[in-house]
Amino acid sequence: MNIEGISALVTGGASGLGRATAERLVGAGAKLVIADLPGSAGAAVAREMGAAVRFAAADVTNSDEMAAVLDLCDTLGPLGAVVHCAGRGGAMRILDKAGEPGSLDHYEMIVRINLIGSFNVLRLAAARMARNTPIDGERGVIVLTASIAAYEGQIGQIPYASSKAGIVGMTLVAARDLAQRGIRVCAIAPGVFDTPILDKLPAEVKSGLAAAVPNPQRLGRPEEYAKLAAHIIDNAMLNGEVIRIDGAQRLTPR
Repeated sequence: MNIEGISALVTGGASGLGRATAERLVGAGAKLVIADLPGSAGAAVAREMGAAVRFAAADVTNSDEMAAVLDLCDTLGPLGAVVHCAGRGGAMRILDKAGEPGSLDHYEMIVRINLIGSFNVLRLAAARMARNTPIDGERGVIVLTASIAAYEGQIGQIPYASSKAGIVGMTLVAARDLAQRGIRVCAIAPGVFDTPILDKLPAEVKSGLAAAVPNPQRLGRPEEYAKLAAHIIDNAMLNGEVIRIDGAQRLTPR
């Protein structure tokens, strides 16, 4: 799908991977809606990107709020692409130091935001795309965000790894389900990327994370994720695939 001129949505677009993706798509000529939480910098980011970009405050798990986001997308033209970057981490052990069970509420919260939020965006966006007139056989493209933790989750990542593994599991099924509608679905599984989430870590910890990446021996850059997301949209033969972008990193248990 040609990015130039399409209407697109990037969730989690106020910072990190989402912001880099929004910048990439706008640079390629897309008209864009950034969706992020009300307390985010989304409105300021949208203003910085120019007249082709709108901001909508929304929780990806809230169907009414996401429907309003998609209504805004429709004002820019038929929705052609969604890159779903919204999500969050959250450490938890199965048993705490005293041997007590980990918090079920915390586990459910992470899974709800990362996995159920992904499905909510997927289903609502697909319904809008299904109305489009096909262009070269395509009505739309949806890119989800998984993680290499889906495959090698570390100790303390049980809710995060579970939620991201769920996204890996839904990708091929969604691509097959939506094939008859002319809608492609892929997912990106990033390794350790230099996003605002890591800003709170000491420099030596970030250096250690970078050193664990075989090649290139550094943290991933958000614009590298964005390049891949844009390529998925552009390349019609990419469908049903989860693509790792991690410098050949494989997470250790700790």
